[in-house]
Amino acid sequence: MSAGQIAALIAAGAFVVLVVLLAIPLIKLGKTLDAATEAIERTNSNTDPLLIGANETITHVNTQLERVDGITANAQAVTGNVSALASVFTATLGGPLVKTAALSYGLSKAIKARKKKSALKAARKAGK
Repeated sequence: MSAGQIAALIAAGAFVVLVVLLAIPLIKLGKTLDAATEAIERTNSNTDPLLIGANETITHVNTQLERVDGITANAQAVTGNVSALASVFTATLGGPLVKTAALSYGLSKAIKARKKKSALKAARKAGK
């Protein structure tokens, strides 16, 4: 064996050691990528039921919102009817009711004044 062959054997041995040292991190990296792929697949399979549930919830909420819209429209119609009824009541009965109230107030004042006047006359006659 010559010096060149020995040097070639040493270089070949060093190359084998280098390949083995580089292979270890590559194998670990491959295992890490396999674990990441598995985690992504599990997440993906668990996402489908979650999205289906969210879709059902949104459909239910939309149904309830349509109901609320109907209730709001009915409440608005009732409010308009009550307002119209109040206007009709005020127009037809408001004036006569005010006049009747004023008349009853005036009559009660007149009756009280008359009673007071009669009481004063009676007191003057009794004092004479």
